[in-house]
Amino acid sequence: MALAQVHGVVLSGVQGALVRVEVEVASGLPSVGVVGLPDASVSESRWRARSAIGAIGAAWPNQRVTINLSPAEVRKIGAGLDLPIAVGVLLAHGQLPGADVSGTAFIGELGLDGRLRRTRGALAGALAARAMGLSRVVVPTECAGEVARVSGVGVVLARDLAQVVSVLLGADPGDQPSAAALEEDRGSDPVDLADVRGHDHARFALEVAAAGGHHVAMVGPPGVGKTMLAERLPGLLPDLDDDDALDVAAIHAVAGVRRPPNAFHRPPFEAPHHSASAASVLGSVHGSRVAPGAVTLAHRGLLFLDEAPEFARPVLEGLRQPLESGRLRLSRSGWSGSLPARFQLVVAANPCPCGLRIGAGRGCSCPPAALRRYSARLSGPLLDRIDVRLVVTRPTGAELASTREQESSVAVRERVRAARERSRRRLDGLPWQANAEVPAGELRRRWPLPGPPAALLRDAELRGGNLRGPDRVLRMSWTLADLAGRAAPDREDVARALSLRGGAVLP
Repeated sequence: MALAQVHGVVLSGVQGALVRVEVEVASGLPSVGVVGLPDASVSESRWRARSAIGAIGAAWPNQRVTINLSPAEVRKIGAGLDLPIAVGVLLAHGQLPGADVSGTAFIGELGLDGRLRRTRGALAGALAARAMGLSRVVVPTECAGEVARVSGVGVVLARDLAQVVSVLLGADPGDQPSAAALEEDRGSDPVDLADVRGHDHARFALEVAAAGGHHVAMVGPPGVGKTMLAERLPGLLPDLDDDDALDVAAIHAVAGVRRPPNAFHRPPFEAPHHSASAASVLGSVHGSRVAPGAVTLAHRGLLFLDEAPEFARPVLEGLRQPLESGRLRLSRSGWSGSLPARFQLVVAANPCPCGLRIGAGRGCSCPPAALRRYSARLSGPLLDRIDVRLVVTRPTGAELASTREQESSVAVRERVRAARERSRRRLDGLPWQANAEVPAGELRRRWPLPGPPAALLRDAELRGGNLRGPDRVLRMSWTLADLAGRAAPDREDVARALSLRGGAVLP
């Protein structure tokens, strides 16, 4: 009896999970068995591996072959285990003498001719191998652009099973990701904040939101510029660091979404249509395969809901959990787990169905019942979780006629970057990246406000209807202090945060 162990990777949600592929070749009638909770595509791997081994001139064992996928209680899906199964069979049959695979993970689908093909989740698998302390990962050449940026683990590209065998025997170092795959021409943003005329208060609010990672709600009549403002918020956000950019790229690769090559370090921007279903926004499970929704695709970026009251109620209420925790819990019959969903929410809405309920509302023709139904679409618990709440009005004639040059996105982004750097230094060693993520209790305990600003916040808290509002104001106060370069918020910062929240009396 001969036994070999090889590392492979499967997907669990949008993340990779390491699998130990154990292959036993023993005396008995020729047969092949795969155990360890495989799905149909994994069970069929034995036949693809058998044909691929024959295609490269190697021999399939004429004995009883047992393939165990450990941990056995985790369901294995996808064709990415083809390569580790084939390597395990060759090792157990003694056809790879002296090969050391203890620190290597193998990912790839095999064709019947032995060629390696792209497999879903190669980047997530490479990140999982790195997290588990492996030193090398072997992937198909077609995945070069996907895994080229992974550092901390050696990436070997292989065209076919024959090349993998040569790499393991030391006859071929394997292909390496080319420098061209790492190039990134970021270019310029297609839209710029300089295009916005007027809206000085809204522009400042977007700067605060970008600096602290705060959620934003905008209410105003049709055509006033809500969508225009929201589309320019991504251009104010600083670049993602390498780890976050890799996480975002892995999520999009699992979902089958290809981002532009010059957008690798840019935060994602998702804007689903208001007719989108709950499954497409929150995510769904098909059998054991997880399809991430817009909230997960927007991880470390922005989720924009235009005409927010027109979205289905399950979609809107389903946002409450990820807005608080940064993760979305999915529990279905085929899979149960959580998906990353740390995004900034931006919602835009008209004041009423006809959009003319401005000021005294004399131009509005909506009946009272329609107004009640429309206003009830955005529930109080959801609005409570949104930090910045703006009423966007039409710019004045003087603002529209002004020839004053507006600040560009690049100039504002530099201030945002500096503010984020100040908050990052303050949060160094803690599990939060932006002020909006820090629990208010931690802010009060670690960095208590001085007397005057604390008194103003306490007064607002006593007059408010709930305790979530003051917590949001406290986080925004720290963001305003970071933008101003102050070591701690002063009374003016708290007052401005109250204004951005939608008034001194909190809801």
